[in-house]
Amino acid sequence: MGKGGREKISSKEEEREGVMATDFFWSYTDEPHASRRRQILSRYPQIRQLFGPDPWAFVKITLVVTLQLSTAAILHNSGWLKILTIAYFFGSFLNHNLFLAIHELSHNLAFSTPVYNRWLGIFANLPIGVPMSVTFQKYHLEHHRFQGVDGIDMDVPTYTEAHLVTNIFAKTIWVFLQLFFYALRPIFIKPKPPGYWEFVNFFIQIGLDVSVVIFFGWRSFAYLILSTFVGGGMHPMAGHFISEHYVFNPNQETYSYYGPLNLLTWSVGYHNEHHDFPRIPGNKLHLVKEIAGEYYEGSESYKSWSQVIYMYIMDRTVGPFSRMKRKLSTTQKSD
Repeated sequence: MGKGGREKISSKEEEREGVMATDFFWSYTDEPHASRRRQILSRYPQIRQLFGPDPWAFVKITLVVTLQLSTAAILHNSGWLKILTIAYFFGSFLNHNLFLAIHELSHNLAFSTPVYNRWLGIFANLPIGVPMSVTFQKYHLEHHRFQGVDGIDMDVPTYTEAHLVTNIFAKTIWVFLQLFFYALRPIFIKPKPPGYWEFVNFFIQIGLDVSVVIFFGWRSFAYLILSTFVGGGMHPMAGHFISEHYVFNPNQETYSYYGPLNLLTWSVGYHNEHHDFPRIPGNKLHLVKEIAGEYYEGSESYKSWSQVIYMYIMDRTVGPFSRMKRKLSTTQKSD
């Protein structure tokens, strides 16, 4: 991996004194996961047996959707403080779980037939309140295929974000609003025309939102939206947004988390393992580490997403520029 982004800081002394980078880390090699995948499969071909859908995905998603919509209905006459409290300490975990279920479904890991995954993703989207399942898949698959590629990987912050978010206060606000940045970044940088499935996702979601307001009132709908918003901001589960690819070690591009919240997040914390094997469902990613542990033991990892958020905010050398970027390679162009 290259470290070109760091070379653009005015001096090494500034970096040691805690000055934030003024450009991204630039790598002049392809992303590391494809080559490691080949190495691991060559040595451990039995890992291929882990490929395929999670047969319990439909049941798990249905339970969470039912629980969250039922909670919204129960809160229809509740006070705003109660709604906000339950949204942060309960609903946020459910909606973030569904967001990561949609991530799982974007890789077709509930059914072997892709269209069934798409319908289940639209269903999982319902308590989130904002139609995003179909559009998320479009951009997320590019994040895997073109990890860090300038102008293609919309997971990487923009230069505008990086130039605005330059201190502790700005980083705190950025963390609170990071879902908005994820949602708006593709619209401004790489908009894609909506297709048939986006319209299906949109009309079903709006139908559900309107139904909630009509039958239960605005407070029930506000509970769902608040659960999404607070769960994607200053929240333990939202730490995975930062932990996955923000560079705290210039020699490492992707980071895994091996903590208890994997139980609620479809094991997205096994992020090196996931990028190495996106066809393996979350409930089996731990087996990749068990089988091919030597490929992961030397990598830095985390045990607390809350600590990652704290580190990101308080470390003066870390910010939106703390991401690895690369130019589109000849190999990627030919794929």
